[in-house]
Amino acid sequence: MKGRFITFEGIDGAGKSSHVEWLAEWLRAQGKTVHVTREPGGTALGEKLRALLLNDDMHLETETLLMFAARREHLARVIEPALARGEWVVCDRFSDATYAYQGGGRGLDRSKCQILEHWVHDHVQPDLTLLFDLPLDVARERIVLANRVLDRFEQERVDFHERVRQAYLERAQHHPGRICLIDANHPLENIRQKLEQIVIERCS
Repeated sequence: MKGRFITFEGIDGAGKSSHVEWLAEWLRAQGKTVHVTREPGGTALGEKLRALLLNDDMHLETETLLMFAARREHLARVIEPALARGEWVVCDRFSDATYAYQGGGRGLDRSKCQILEHWVHDHVQPDLTLLFDLPLDVARERIVLANRVLDRFEQERVDFHERVRQAYLERAQHHPGRICLIDANHPLENIRQKLEQIVIERCS
């Protein structure tokens, strides 16, 4: 019995996180054993690194290395064991986020991401990535309406988030077999119907 690895991606405010637990429950209703997790985080060490990454200012390369350090721990302790047991793993962000935020948003040389990706998880890639896309003005409006404390990525300028969005769209163009683009500006029910259809087609 083979497990499946599904990741959710998108700019801040695209609404992806509201669909993660819903998809997990839908999969459980289909008889799957599902593990829901997130990045950065997912392990005790990863959550400590998450707190640093979301709140403490640091050099770009330090930031990227910590992202991949948390990811290596996450893979070794959570993702790979779950997949080996035949479980489905649903993860809120993975390496596409590093390409988008550290690469696209902050301007890190993409080759450095590629080297780290090859080192940390060349043997493990998502079976399916659901990329939630939304015009930036709509995403920013949603964040404002949420009325919560913003982390240091969410506090970045508009041009940063536009670069992140474009980097995500470029990833989708380069990996069409894995990344499915979701129009996050549609009604919730329409999006969830689309998610069901994609998972059935791609992961059955």
